Amino acid sequence: MLPALTDLAQFRDLLTSAPGPDTAARAGAEERNGQLTKPPGALGRLEDLAIWYAGWRGDARPRIEAPQVIVFAGNHGVTAQGVSAFPAEVTVQMVMNFEHGGAAINQLARAAGARMDVHALELDRPTQDFTQGPAMTGDELLTALQTGWAAVDPAADLLVVGEMGIGNTTPAAAIAHALFGGAAGDWTGRGTGVDDAGLANKTRVVAEGVALHTSRDGLEVLRCLGGREIAAMAGAIAAARQLRIPVILDGFICTAAAATLAAVAADALDHTVAGHQSAEGAHKALLEKLGKEALLSLGLRLGEGSGGALAINILKSAVACHSGMATFAEAGVSDG
Repeated sequence: MLPALTDLAQFRDLLTSAPGPDTAARAGAEERNGQLTKPPGALGRLEDLAIWYAGWRGDARPRIEAPQVIVFAGNHGVTAQGVSAFPAEVTVQMVMNFEHGGAAINQLARAAGARMDVHALELDRPTQDFTQGPAMTGDELLTALQTGWAAVDPAADLLVVGEMGIGNTTPAAAIAHALFGGAAGDWTGRGTGVDDAGLANKTRVVAEGVALHTSRDGLEVLRCLGGREIAAMAGAIAAARQLRIPVILDGFICTAAAATLAAVAADALDHTVAGHQSAEGAHKALLEKLGKEALLSLGLRLGEGSGGALAINILKSAVACHSGMATFAEAGVSDG
């Protein structure tokens, strides 16, 4: 069971002392992989994924039977700067769509055999405009982290976290810019489809926010430049690590949330894989900074956990081959 999350110092300590994979299970999975009825390496990256998954689940011959998808929703005060092509009211409308089963993520989660949960975080009270001050207080950040921390089902054996929040590619870009430097334009994209003037304005907003908030500590960056749904994703990813539940990262915004954890503890994302590379231009660069290679690249830019949910079936297939295939001895086939 997870410990109760009581303050930010405790959260930081949990990140830096998080459990690692089961080395005996991983070794057993590697041994089994070498005995399966196929030429060595014939299943390519699927073999690596299955071994990685086995290590985190503590089982050399694992199954994936209870994946969970969680979508967090939040609103952002920085939208007052005109950074999105859509109004903040769309966040509330989309949460209702999720709850009624009408969104893309509902279909993708169902197709992957995943339980889906939705958590709306104070949609009537947006975060502060980060060009004017910190997006959240310490207490607000802790509350958002707690929401994500408590949302993870301990019985889940795989987790995908997604988001909905009009304007949230702007805080994601600001987080990436703060953590990894470069120019604001390197990290700022069109999001929901702003025009050239809108992109220039959005880039200005990102640059101003990062210049105003000078700390590069992961949790401070999350507090000053992030959003409630972004913090909730970070809390859920951290909770999954405590429970040794592997995580499939979704797109640019989810990856930015994860990056704040890696800024606190270098190995904080060892239990994660990148589900896809989104069409948001900076996502590829952000994945490279985190040392993650995407499983899919399909031009998606929806969010909601959609790319991560699609990748569930890739990981399921990897684990099914690893655990379901016969060894040469079991099949009575010569391995020589």
